[in-house]
Amino acid sequence: MRVTLKIWRQKSSGDKGQFVKYAVDDVDGEMSMLECLDVLNESLILRGEVPVAFEHDCREGICGSCGFVINGVAHGPERATTACQLTMRHFKDGDEITLEPWRARAFPLIKDLVVNRRALDHIIEAGGYISVGTGQAPEANGLPIGKEIADQSMDAAACIGCGACVAACPNAAAALFTGAKITHLGVLPQGETEKHRRALAMVAQMNAEGFGNCTNIGECTGACPKEIPLDVIARMNRDYLCGSIQRRDDLPAPIPPVVEGA
Repeated sequence: MRVTLKIWRQKSSGDKGQFVKYAVDDVDGEMSMLECLDVLNESLILRGEVPVAFEHDCREGICGSCGFVINGVAHGPERATTACQLTMRHFKDGDEITLEPWRARAFPLIKDLVVNRRALDHIIEAGGYISVGTGQAPEANGLPIGKEIADQSMDAAACIGCGACVAACPNAAAALFTGAKITHLGVLPQGETEKHRRALAMVAQMNAEGFGNCTNIGECTGACPKEIPLDVIARMNRDYLCGSIQRRDDLPAPIPPVVEGA
């Protein structure tokens, strides 16, 4: 099988980029997209050319590192599949495949297909944790949690932070990612105490990072390799609204003006 890879090449964010076409021969249908890039890079190195930069780690769809756009779709044409899980059998002999990095202001380009996704880490740092004292780890069955709630938390916790939701969203919003991180902690008894403060802090950081606003288009959940549902955005909005009202009620009452002669 022979394919042509049309890849976005750019030395750094300050340099001008362009698409470059590479023919890759002897492609096995069982290769992943990343393995196909490995084959290309080996040939580029042998020719004394600069290999294509792309991010990867586990190559098992767990770490969320290997994110880029394939033929206009984040992670490629297959649902619930990361770029490292996408095999070449989903393409035909002679196909031209376009590869480009995530396109979002909050994800500045580093090189070729690699972008800086540190903005997602900053959102986690703002409140994606539990800081209240919960004592020693209890017996697993000692804290009663309904299956529905446990499933909801586990579904949200499946988010791997790859950034596909941001890349797929026309507004480059990070609402699905932030909602998932807020939901998987907030629905559990251990995280419920801080759920309003957590939502306020994480949403504020999301806005500060330069992500766009969510308009419920739904492209994010369609591109998500873990199929995080849109419900997490609704919970984020609810927790944020409740936290905003609570914070307003906690403010001291305004001092009445002094009226002379009263």
